[in-house]
Amino acid sequence: MAFVHAEIASQPDCWREAALLTPTVAEHLPRPGERVAVVGCGTSWFMAMAYAGLREAAGHGETDAFQASEFPAGRRYDRLIAITRSGTTTEVLELLAALRGQLPTTVIVGDPGSPAVEFASAAVTMPFADERSVVQTRFATTALALLRAHLGENLSALSADAEVTVRAPLPIDPARVEQVTFLGRGWTVGLAQEAALKCRETATFWAEAYPAMDYRHGPISIAAPGRLVWAFGDIPEGLAEDVAATGAAFVHSRTHGCHTVLTSWAAGRTPVDPMADLILAQRFAVALATSRGLDPDAPRHLSRSVVLT
Repeated sequence: MAFVHAEIASQPDCWREAALLTPTVAEHLPRPGERVAVVGCGTSWFMAMAYAGLREAAGHGETDAFQASEFPAGRRYDRLIAITRSGTTTEVLELLAALRGQLPTTVIVGDPGSPAVEFASAAVTMPFADERSVVQTRFATTALALLRAHLGENLSALSADAEVTVRAPLPIDPARVEQVTFLGRGWTVGLAQEAALKCRETATFWAEAYPAMDYRHGPISIAAPGRLVWAFGDIPEGLAEDVAATGAAFVHSRTHGCHTVLTSWAAGRTPVDPMADLILAQRFAVALATSRGLDPDAPRHLSRSVVLT
């Protein structure tokens, strides 16, 4: 069995562990009213996007997300949060070094012995969520779970939803799909981007991601029979009908009727949290890889950490 299968399945437990960790590290996380930047690379950047949307929506203060290499050095922030599984990514280390002594920085990292721990002002280490697979799954979502818990969200309910999606049947047979587009609104745009990245990384599969409101401004033109549109969270009125008219399949955890419905056994059959829905998308990506004869633990051209010379 690939490492990634076990790592995906362990996410409910990892999120519960993050809930227990949050109070002990709260002093290193953003305070209400602070202007915050959150950075990462690849998957970590998409988790930064999701957190930025959630924090602003919760009224905790202005929050921006950047690729670590694109952080605007001249802009004023009260705190920077860096998300990095390995703690060795070149762009993150260079940014933390450049900001040393200028700005409080906190790194959320899987490896407690990594260089990022030394470069940052403070570190939140999560070795229980670190991974052996090249492709990130549980570390990224556990970092987001910890940040959501710090915003006051209920991780017990979220973890219960995750228990559903680690076991639920996939909403569609990956072998029947030639292309997939993921959509989100607000904070779930980051989840959509991450789901598409999982398909590209794991299965070298044609996958795209867009804000749901922008989808009908051009990208819907590639929707067709044999292709899939998968939406996270709330969607614009009429979108499901417009997708249906193209002949593409449509998956959405908050729709009813003719569309796929994901429900939580533990929450009175209410729709699952979009982050739990992301687990289903991770499993879909791994199933795609398997159906194409690929090893999901060893995606081509990728390594566990990008270290530049």
